[in-house]
Amino acid sequence: MRVALGLVLLVAGCAAFQGAAVPQSARLSETALTLNLSDGTVCRADWKAAGGAGRLEGCGAGYDYRVTEVAKPNLLRQLFVGITDALGAEGAVPPMAEVVISGQGRDWRFVSPPPSA
Repeated sequence: MRVALGLVLLVAGCAAFQGAAVPQSARLSETALTLNLSDGTVCRADWKAAGGAGRLEGCGAGYDYRVTEVAKPNLLRQLFVGITDALGAEGAVPPMAEVVISGQGRDWRFVSPPPSA
């Protein structure tokens, strides 16, 4: 009985020390930044309207973000985006950018679109 009680207390103690949720991935659409945290929380911000930088309030501990778009992507990507826009699928191709999430004294860097495995 004491062993079982000790095991329960050990597991509860470990759960209490896991700390705050941290960013796991970030994705961009034409206007939205979607941030996934380690505890499963999904946060969104309109990065385009905010001018590429802002704060995700109510998202874990609260995080700052900065989106830096690639000014001149490679020629093949420019051609692909041009074709999709001409076909009426404007905004269907996510922008190429670096996303920096800052908080808790750390920076997390993500690229969009994420690299394929």
